[in-house]
Amino acid sequence: MPAETDVVIVGGGLAGLAAARRLHRAGVPWRLLEAADRLGGRVATDEFDGYLLDRGFQVLNTAYPRLSGLLDLGALDLGWFTSGVLVRRGDRLERLVNPLRAPAGAPGTVTAGIGSVLDRLRLAALAAGCASLPVGRLLNATETTSEAALRRARLSNAIIEELIRPFLSGVLLDRELATSSHVLALFLRAFARGRIGLPARGMAALPQAIAAPLPAELIQPHTPVTEVAPGRVRTRDGDLACRAVVVAVDPPAATTLLPRLPRVRMHSCTTYYHSTDTPPLAEPILLLDGDRRELVANTAVLSNAAPTYAPAGKHLVATSVVGPQAPPEPVVRRELDRLYGRSTADWTHLTTVSVPEALPAAPPPQGRLRKPVALGDGLFVAGDHRDSPSIQGALASGWRTAGAVLAELRAAER
Repeated sequence: MPAETDVVIVGGGLAGLAAARRLHRAGVPWRLLEAADRLGGRVATDEFDGYLLDRGFQVLNTAYPRLSGLLDLGALDLGWFTSGVLVRRGDRLERLVNPLRAPAGAPGTVTAGIGSVLDRLRLAALAAGCASLPVGRLLNATETTSEAALRRARLSNAIIEELIRPFLSGVLLDRELATSSHVLALFLRAFARGRIGLPARGMAALPQAIAAPLPAELIQPHTPVTEVAPGRVRTRDGDLACRAVVVAVDPPAATTLLPRLPRVRMHSCTTYYHSTDTPPLAEPILLLDGDRRELVANTAVLSNAAPTYAPAGKHLVATSVVGPQAPPEPVVRRELDRLYGRSTADWTHLTTVSVPEALPAAPPPQGRLRKPVALGDGLFVAGDHRDSPSIQGALASGWRTAGAVLAELRAAER
């Protein structure tokens, strides 16, 4: 542990890494302290018998603006999902696609048995508006909950319950659709404009790629921080003096280190991983439950998008359930029988991954999403709880926080 540095970053998740990248680019001395043995925070991948198991079902959206400035997406060797969803309705699978990405599927989307034709046209218009309008216009719109915004767009109860609620519950981890309409607008914008993929080496490849340009000697894993104060960070290995502190840990840990921060409610999710010799679908597409059973949020054959997620001759299925109560695996397996329309008796349950604090809740009012990051006395906070609850929000917050640190340091030198 050095005696001092200019900036100490507490936490090596996406926000902390983005902050480190901007500080390093500016030539300001910094050091990053991470309690775990790896970087990435909530974005992590475990290897298990040749399978890549992300810590919960996660995907990368190429439309996130902050990604392109921090890494080369091509280097991640992304495998792609179909730009659309399958929806189980009784004995039918209805297929709906993004007509901008898959024009050939547009006629089938118009005639799909989910809601009415008018519903689907209104949903397309809503997504197109979010994709085309400037972000400032979206964030200046009257703010309400996501559900109220969808009903304000004159979408019927049928399409909300059979398509939109199951889809968004897997994205926002919010089955109640109580998330701010401003957050919803940005998610619809990203899904309309971007492609959804998985890195060949798992989602952990994302933080690894962001950290790659940084000097390894400035990053200290296995270093829990026990206290922060103006001009000082305390660890079990001693104190580190500094001019500024960036707290970039998860919200519950951030409020412990910075008691002045308001507590943030967190959404939870559980992902069930199964292996099978024969994939239940040949397409890399998200399958939703349109029968209103409200247990499984979504399920997908990940190895159809990224074959590296499973050993040769095997396939990996990920199934997500939203909420703190994780049902037993046999209950989920029975739901998968129904959703895929085939028996899963020959599937192998690899593991169940529960993430009790997976994503910050973002009810209204969120305003323009950019919550203050400068707390005074040289203390700063970063994370997706200061922006939108997403990979983009974490990266944007870290970058923005580093900018605030640089401004304060330069002002002090004048």
